[in-house]
Amino acid sequence: MKESVWPDERWRSLLGVDLPIVQAPMAGSVGADLVVAVSEAGGLSSLPCAMLRPEQIASEFREIRRRTTRPVNLNFFCHSPPPVDAAREDAWRRRLAGYYAELGVDPPTGAPSGGGRTPFDATSCDLVRELRPEVVSFHFGLPAPELLAAVRATGARVLSSATTVEEARWLEERGCDGVIVQGAEAGGHRAMFLADDVSTQVGTFSLLPQVALRAKVPVIASGGIADGRGIVAAFALGAAAVQIGTSYLFCPEASPSPPHARALRAARDGDTAITNVLTGRPARGIVNRAIREVGPMSPLAPAFPRAAATLAPLREHAEARGSGDFSPLWAGQSAALGREMPAGELTRRLAADALALLSSWRDLARS
Repeated sequence: MKESVWPDERWRSLLGVDLPIVQAPMAGSVGADLVVAVSEAGGLSSLPCAMLRPEQIASEFREIRRRTTRPVNLNFFCHSPPPVDAAREDAWRRRLAGYYAELGVDPPTGAPSGGGRTPFDATSCDLVRELRPEVVSFHFGLPAPELLAAVRATGARVLSSATTVEEARWLEERGCDGVIVQGAEAGGHRAMFLADDVSTQVGTFSLLPQVALRAKVPVIASGGIADGRGIVAAFALGAAAVQIGTSYLFCPEASPSPPHARALRAARDGDTAITNVLTGRPARGIVNRAIREVGPMSPLAPAFPRAAATLAPLREHAEARGSGDFSPLWAGQSAALGREMPAGELTRRLAADALALLSSWRDLARS
């Protein structure tokens, strides 16, 4: 009997990709160039759609399709826009007033907007029907049942992220084809949607086996995985695939802001924190002035995504001067393991390193 190349072949059978590697959707830093490179290398690439207008999503996807026919994932947020809390938002403006005065920047007038982050809605669903990606993934739960049913009717495979065993079971019960297990090490926004206490969030290699023990669908490990060793460790704990984000931000096809790129290249193991001060929702990023002085967790920050709008003029002013003091410098705890190389080469290197380790361990087990 022929031995499988990978420990769990369900992932490749499910999606028709060559490698059990998912490039994480990182809003603001990923476009067609990175997506195409990862897809062509055999991984599952992801286009983050939450900060794109519908016409931008369509344009990016058509450019991707012009350059590759391999499977692509469109990723959307599923948050509920919060009601306006005037008292909290006034307190938030007062907390930031000193920075506006210091930098000579006019604060925004009127009620804060959604900060450019839009949840999955009927318009998004119409786009999925039109574009027909092979995979649609969600963050912060799932959309309304009728929207989810419409997505599934297109033939797309559905993924979503979980930060607890309860969230993973909830997603599987509602028909997800795979569950992304996001450990506390992961960069960017926490996917939490049933939990709200960030202090109890579990690490990848503790959460992963607990989810894998109960899940019937493939489990994708995410958080702190940056090389072949991490991939093999995830497989040993029950993962069928891994999702990698921060490592791809070092690739020339990625587009982090210049301050973000510099911060990534200087990051060390203790340089990130989970914070809510940049968007109003817990997310892991490299500690900057805003996180250090206002947070990392502030009860004053308006609910996601409204906190970001009040910070936006400060961020724009600082970035124009080369500073990331008020920017979301999203990164996971393994940023220091990042390597600068083209995305396709990185994808193939990750797979090759993992396969070499698996092969050596199989040889050792036979001896």
